[in-house]
Formats: sequence, structure tokens, C-alpha cells
Amino acid sequence: MSQVAIVTAASKGMGAAIARELHARGYRVALLARSAGIQDLARELDGLAVEGSVTEPADLEKLVSATLDRYGRIDAVVNHTGHPPKGELLAIPDSDWHLGLDVVLMNVVRMSRLVTPIMEKAGKGAIVNISSFAAFEPDPDFPVSAALRTALSAFTKLYADRYAKAGIRMNNILPGFIDSLPEKAERTARIPMGRYGTVAEVAKTTAFLLSDDAGYITGQNIMVDGGLVKGL
Repeated sequence: MSQVAIVTAASKGMGAAIARELHARGYRVALLARSAGIQDLARELDGLAVEGSVTEPADLEKLVSATLDRYGRIDAVVNHTGHPPKGELLAIPDSDWHLGLDVVLMNVVRMSRLVTPIMEKAGKGAIVNISSFAAFEPDPDFPVSAALRTALSAFTKLYADRYAKAGIRMNNILPGFIDSLPEKAERTARIPMGRYGTVAEVAKTTAFLLSDDAGYITGQNIMVDGGLVKGL
């Protein structure tokens, strides 16, 4: 029976590319996004669509419940989100930091609470969180993202170690500058490969990490950045 994958924030960009890649590899997909356009993508992929936000616990619960009702299983989850608030470091209001916490970290925590018992019962599961290069190399253009995606890396390691014996893996993908965003010459100049990455490249890396080919990889932060990050 085909495996089932949940993909959040899937209506465009990396999320949509991941959904299409997984479908092409034989997954049945369940998709979440705030936009009504998610219905069109679900029809294209013969999948399930739920309109809602990763920041709303009730929407995540609805997504997981609807996926089980339709498919009876959940084998994989891709936690993809939009971008958290930006701004000058000390000018960012508390409300934006709290929103960033929901967008970047709590969505993963909440989804993990929902799907882990399902995966434990199955004896197997894989989760990939779409993070950011800024988790390793904080960028002043993305202060909320940088701070909270570092927290996501810590959560991922804690989760991966805790549930490894249950057969559940969790990894992060840390994209650099990807072509789902408008290209800026000053950013391109920072990339050793000399170009933005593509959403397809992120999608293929995601599919690999969800697959049995990556069966001994867990708790890792995988850079997909064209050499952007200078750290080891």
C-alpha cells in the first residue's frame, strides 16, 4: 500500500514542490495551507486538502484526523511554514516573537504530539522540518527565524534521540537562498555556487530524507545552500 505523507504550507514554493515530488514517488499526500489554492493542488495530486494554519492547533488536529479518516495511516510528515516576522533586532515587538515561536517551533512540537503515537503503533515514521541556513549562521535580515530555528534544531535532536528506538526519524533541512523568493544580486554574490537553489532541489532532498535510503539518518541538520554557510 502506498505511503501517506502530510505536507504543511503546501500551496506554493517549497511546500508545493515537495508535495509534487512525493506524489511523483508514489506517496498519497495530505496538504495544509491557508490559501484556497491548496484545493487545486490537492486535485492535481489526487490528494487531501485542509485549509488552515500551522499556527492553529485545531487546524493541525483537523489535518491529522482527516488524513487518518481518508488513508488510515501516516508514514511521513513535512513541517513546512511561511516566514516569521522580520525587523530590526530590538524593534521587533513581543507579539512578533510569539508569532515566530508558533510559526517556527510550536507547529513542529504540536504536530509531533499528534503523529508520534500513530508512528509508534506502526513501528516506523519519518519527519522532515524545513528550517533555514540562519539556524547555523544567524543573518540580521532574519532575526526571529535565526533565533527560533536554532531552537528547532535542539528540539529535533531531542526528539530524534527519544524516538529512534521506536523507528521514528526526524531531520531538518536548512535551505539557503531558494528561487521561491525574489533574487537579490547581493545575496547571489554570497553563494559559492553563484546561484539560488531551486525548490525542486529542496524537494528531492526532502524525499530522500523521508525514504528508507536515509534509514540511518536522524537528528541531523542538512544544508541545502550551495555552500552559503561558512561554518563546519
